[in-house]
Amino acid sequence: MSVKIRLQRHGSKGRPFFHIVVADARARRDGRFIEKLGTYNPITNPATIDLNVDSAVKWLNNGAQPTDTARAILSYKGVLYKKHLQGGVAKGAFDEAEAEKRFAAWLESKEQKVQGKVEGLSKAQADAKKAAFEAETKVNEARIAAAAQVEADAKAAEEAANAPAEEVATEATEGEAPAAETEENTEA
Repeated sequence: MSVKIRLQRHGSKGRPFFHIVVADARARRDGRFIEKLGTYNPITNPATIDLNVDSAVKWLNNGAQPTDTARAILSYKGVLYKKHLQGGVAKGAFDEAEAEKRFAAWLESKEQKVQGKVEGLSKAQADAKKAAFEAETKVNEARIAAAAQVEADAKAAEEAANAPAEEVATEATEGEAPAAETEENTEA
């Protein structure tokens, strides 16, 4: 019987959520499994992975073959590295305490990388929000200035319309008189 470490899909359409399971290779994708090792949520950024490392190493040592995606997840969480360190202990290259120390150091550096990514994403989101706010402020200032200009134009037009009719008539007759005089001068 061939045993695989693979993903079992759950979740709704467009929102996947996976269980990491040990299953018989002949079983259906979402069918019967031997043991559940953890969960994988690819929707969050960075992806959320909850995995029982010791149980996964035990199954790898017993001959379970991970699928490509499961291998990537196991590598990301350090399961393959821990298996590698256990091989070094078995060969006598170093003792169990040294292996645990190396694995703990690797886990710490990996956690710092993940934390750095989370902080980078939150900073980028805050910067984008700040830039959007500044752009919106500029647009609002332009709208206020345009509205003030429209009000000033409307007020000037209203004042021109409300000007006394006598002034308008006087201006009109004064403008016509010189034109009539010029016509008389051209006839002579």
